[in-house]
Amino acid sequence: MEVRDHGDVHGRDGVSPTSVSGVSRFCRHNRLTVECPICSKGTALDPTHQPASRPRTSSTGSPRSSSRRAATVSSSRGPYAAAGPYDGGTEVRLERVPGGLRLAEWQAGQIARKAPELDASDLPGLLAEAADKGLVDATAGGEHGAASEGGYGKSAGRTGDMREELRVERVGDGRVRIARWILRPNAGWQLQEAPVMLPADRFREAIESAAEQGVLTEGR
Repeated sequence: MEVRDHGDVHGRDGVSPTSVSGVSRFCRHNRLTVECPICSKGTALDPTHQPASRPRTSSTGSPRSSSRRAATVSSSRGPYAAAGPYDGGTEVRLERVPGGLRLAEWQAGQIARKAPELDASDLPGLLAEAADKGLVDATAGGEHGAASEGGYGKSAGRTGDMREELRVERVGDGRVRIARWILRPNAGWQLQEAPVMLPADRFREAIESAAEQGVLTEGR
């Protein structure tokens, strides 16, 4: 449709036929606004217009911060005594942590999610090193009793409403397992495949009990 007058000519709805939704398509230079190099300059209609760039924000998950967190998790924080290494480079560490001691297997700088096991012949050396570093009493282990098949040393306690025991027991091939067992209703005693974190007195009590039961007797 040819438009000859751009004044106050209105259609039936009161909207100028030269406008869209009440906004004029023509500028004061009597040109289409999109085609006017003067009126479109600096607007979104300007072909040379560049949108403002968004400022960069720092990332909280940078590789450097992630590596620092990983290093914190995979390293011992307190003094510890160690036994091993065993197959696959595994070693067992008795380490001071807030609230007591932690006994765990470590492999490739990470804690293994299993009940710790070590050679029975390495336990006296582990305890001696732990005593030198003040982790356990120097007398831990006590006098060895006669070996009894199926016996184990224990230190009883509770976790919530359930009974639990820290047990020191033989598991074959000259190895000793030191782990927590929990008595669950209608399920009986269950081994906890996890590192052990308990007060130092619990470890001393369980190891002395194991010595009295003959669990630590050589040649068993």
